[in-house]
Amino acid sequence: MRIRIVDAFTDRPFAGNPAGVLLLDSDGFPADAWLQQVATEVNLSETAFAHPLPAGGDADWALRWFTPATEVGMCGHATLATAHVLRTTGAATGTVRFAARCGTLTATADEEGTLTLDFPTSPLTPVDVPPAVAKALGANVLSAHDTGPHIGDILVELADERSVRGLRPDFAALVAVSERGVIATAAAEDPNAPYDFVSRGFFPRVGIDEDPVTGSAHTALAPFWSARLGRTELTGLQASARSGLVRTSLRGDRTLLTGHAVTVIDGELLTAP
Repeated sequence: MRIRIVDAFTDRPFAGNPAGVLLLDSDGFPADAWLQQVATEVNLSETAFAHPLPAGGDADWALRWFTPATEVGMCGHATLATAHVLRTTGAATGTVRFAARCGTLTATADEEGTLTLDFPTSPLTPVDVPPAVAKALGANVLSAHDTGPHIGDILVELADERSVRGLRPDFAALVAVSERGVIATAAAEDPNAPYDFVSRGFFPRVGIDEDPVTGSAHTALAPFWSARLGRTELTGLQASARSGLVRTSLRGDRTLLTGHAVTVIDGELLTAP
C-alpha cells in the first residue's frame, strides 16, 4: 500500500510537523498491533491511518492516529496531512468529514491553498502551578490550566517569548506530570511579528520529547490567548527547531485550525497487515 510523509503547518519541505499517512482500501482497520508496528517503524510524531466509510453516513473516512509508542485521541497535524493527501490524490474533494475518537472532524480546502480543520475546543480549567512542572521545565511559570479530556495536557504560561524559546526540559521528569504532555506558551514579543503567541509542546509520555507543531494543542491555545488578547482570530508560532504557523479561529466550542501542507515522500509499504 502507498505510504506518504507530509509536512504539516508549513508551505515548504523539511519544516512544520511530518506525519505518516496511509489510506486503506478496506472497510475497517487492521489489528491494533499492526497499526502500532507501522507507526513505530515510521517513527514520526504521528502516523495517520484512514479508511473510507459508506456513503450517506455522518462521516466520509474513519481516522486513527498513532505515535511511535501509543494511540492518541486527537491529532491536528496528522489530520491536516491526511486531508492534504486526500485532496492532492483526488480521493476526496470539498469538505471531508472524519470519524475519530474525539468525534466528527472536518477539513476544508481553501482557495489560497490552505486547509482548515474544525476541531472541538479544549475546555480550560485553571489549576495551581504544579511544582513538578516548573522544576522539569526549569522556568518560572505564571499560570497553569488543565486542557480537558481530548488532549490531556497542562498548558503553562511563561513570562515572555524568550523564556519559551530557551526551554531545555527534563523530559524524564515531565513523564509524570500530565496525561499527555505540557504546552508552554507566551505572547509574541514583537507586535509586528506575523504571529500573536508562541508555544512549544513536550510529550515524552507518548514517545515524543518535543513535537514540532501540535495542531491539537492550539485547540487550547486559541481560547487561552483569545481571552487575553480580545480577538478570536489569531496566529500561533510553534517555536520548535522545525517551526510552523497555525492560524486559529475560536468559534465557541469549536476551533478552526488553518495551515499549509507539503508531501515530501511518496512510497510503498511492503509489509501487508
